[in-house]
Amino acid sequence: MSASESLKKALPVPVKRAIGETLDAVDRAKQWPAAALHPWRQESIRRIRALKDIHRGERCFLIGNGPSLRNTDMSKLKGEFTIGLNRIFLMFAEIGFQTTYLVSINDLVIEQSAAELQTLNMPRFFSWRARKWLQPAENLHFLWTTYTGPRFSTDLTTRLWEGATVTNVALQAAYYMGFQEVVLIGVDHNFVTQGKPNTTITSTGDDPNHFSGAYFGQGFRWQLPDLETSERGYRLAKEAYESAGRRVLDATVGGKLTIFPKADYYSLF
Repeated sequence: MSASESLKKALPVPVKRAIGETLDAVDRAKQWPAAALHPWRQESIRRIRALKDIHRGERCFLIGNGPSLRNTDMSKLKGEFTIGLNRIFLMFAEIGFQTTYLVSINDLVIEQSAAELQTLNMPRFFSWRARKWLQPAENLHFLWTTYTGPRFSTDLTTRLWEGATVTNVALQAAYYMGFQEVVLIGVDHNFVTQGKPNTTITSTGDDPNHFSGAYFGQGFRWQLPDLETSERGYRLAKEAYESAGRRVLDATVGGKLTIFPKADYYSLF
């Protein structure tokens, strides 16, 4: 064992945590100039500001991509405000409508879906890292999202913590746009595929974890979920919404998430 490894092992856990948090803060500081001052981000910030409280007092459905969508009557969402995530576009032809908004932040998802995401025409929100694969376009907004620095941001023009899932970023977007009530569906919070969180793997067959076997189909590279960190983000979201007199409901059919109050999907219409 090297001297540096011995030192790391000897350090108390609080000291290790403090050092890690300091290094994370330094990394975020390095990201700030481009995330705040780049012309593409400046244009996104201008457009995002126009969305502030645009849906004040209204309801939206935040659509995850779990298998439970196959047991959910999606036709009831026609005429509702909806926020879709990642590769939800695979379902558009089947359900007969597009979501009102779309959010995607994962590098692997964006890289492998760039052609489809670029050509969608609804307002879309992508991580600032997505500039590697996507070009500026009408209704395309770049968000500064980070892996570290846990918080729930009520200002979509500033830094957003990803909380290990695009759902957490979508909840921050919904809050900024003023939605009074956000209803989760398809957020199953349960994966058949197991392994170390955040590990990148390549699918070897049909995807059992989402509404379509082609979602992360054979050959698609993706990261195993970090459900524990996701729950930390959900708790921050719940606190933020409730502190503002708003609420998040979980109407996922058979979902395993226990953070938000449950609701029967069909009773909401």
